[in-house]
Amino acid sequence: MTDLTRISAAALADKLAAREVSSVEATQAHLDRIAAVDGDVHAFLHVSDHALDIAADIDRRRAAGEALGALAGVPLAIKDVLVTTDMPSTSGSKILEGYMSPYDATVVARSRAAGLVPLGKTNMDEFAMGSSTEFSAYGPTRNPWDLDRIPGGSGGGSAAAVAAFEAPLALGSDTGGSIRQPAHVTGTVGIKPTYGGVSRYGAIALASSLDQVGPVTRNVLDAGLLHDVIGGYDAHDATSISEKWPSFADAAREGARGDVLKGLKVGVIKEFADAGFQTGVSASFRAALTTMQAQGAEIVEISAPHFEYAVAAYYLILPAEASSNLAKFDSVRFGMRVDVPGGTVEDVMAATRDAGFGPEVKRRIILGTYALSAGYYDAYYGSAQKVRTLIQQDFDAAFASVDVIATPSAPTTAFRIGEKIDDPLQMYLNDLTTIPANLAGIPGISIPSGLAEEDGLPVGIQFLAPARQDARLYRVGAALEATLVDSWGGPLLDRAPELLAREGGVL
Repeated sequence: MTDLTRISAAALADKLAAREVSSVEATQAHLDRIAAVDGDVHAFLHVSDHALDIAADIDRRRAAGEALGALAGVPLAIKDVLVTTDMPSTSGSKILEGYMSPYDATVVARSRAAGLVPLGKTNMDEFAMGSSTEFSAYGPTRNPWDLDRIPGGSGGGSAAAVAAFEAPLALGSDTGGSIRQPAHVTGTVGIKPTYGGVSRYGAIALASSLDQVGPVTRNVLDAGLLHDVIGGYDAHDATSISEKWPSFADAAREGARGDVLKGLKVGVIKEFADAGFQTGVSASFRAALTTMQAQGAEIVEISAPHFEYAVAAYYLILPAEASSNLAKFDSVRFGMRVDVPGGTVEDVMAATRDAGFGPEVKRRIILGTYALSAGYYDAYYGSAQKVRTLIQQDFDAAFASVDVIATPSAPTTAFRIGEKIDDPLQMYLNDLTTIPANLAGIPGISIPSGLAEEDGLPVGIQFLAPARQDARLYRVGAALEATLVDSWGGPLLDRAPELLAREGGVL
């Protein structure tokens, strides 16, 4: 009998549509998988009490002949940064412990309307501040490839859930790489859409000019199917793009079967040549480029001279916006409250924020408040925004001569839990290659490119495209994926040692 947790979302959707299996069966299989392995992985903060009821309703509607969406009945994991009415929404923070939202995030509402079955809420770095999911107030998530290693961040829970076959699909958010970097270290696929292409309404804000919601999956087609569900204009989001988008699933199918790579101009950034990437990461990246060349792609060296300032600019812009966005968690309007007998409102606010926020959140609030303070605004925040404009201009110049830009998705494979937690700079540098896309608002995709030779851990290759050209990434990503998977003899995740170490793939 087919293991319903191991097949793709697209294959599962086909079985559901053909009524070969029921949504209840598919959902139960994933709930059983969560029960079996999540004690080790800790991908989920909350597992839904309503998943089987929702699945049963989908089965009833299908049996009645109702027209359903392409993914109807397929289970879905949801990053805890996205608010939900029927499950707590904590953003990985004690200050929101137990918070129940009165409304669903737009992407959650669209997923429900399309018939997807929410399995639960996934773990994350507190308020999406981190690259390892070690900064969750509820404990770290572990990488299914090696339980002593991080699953990336901030969306490590979503990536680990997909990699551990606890969910075929997941929703994440990407402010500086929080979808793509976890995809890199877990052997999954992650998409950061064009800014404004997917609604941020109901995503607990970190940095409003950088945040973007997107899919986390095991292959490019599944990502396209989920992107088709969650994308498009939303009047609740003032930054939402109103133009009509093409089908990203169709773009992925086109890439998998066509000669998409023939004649494609792929830009490689010369400034990243000396960026100190791990040997296995660089080797996998070069091998992927060689594969693309064999398929007819042209590799073009390009210059992005201001990318070296991207991390510094980002870590001024993000903390400044975070400082503003998190001001509402003050014991009066939102979040927990620590009473101070005889104290003033300010005393209660200070005690609440001290107890409710973790060390990384406090660090960034302090940085951001300082960058926005009188006398420093122009020198820090203002200068960072100027650098942002220069990075956008670098992208404009590059895309005048190439179709996509390729980089390693992150500088290293998954590091060990605790290895970098006391070194903020080294933690921040994990987003070296992903941050520029957020600063420019352009789309990016990370797909698995192989295993690093020195540690056998997954490596991803990132492709970037001009704004609104997300479909191009799906075509290119699916084309390379098809070639690589064929050369590997099957999906990369089938080779995960922790997943295969025990009978039946149970941790």
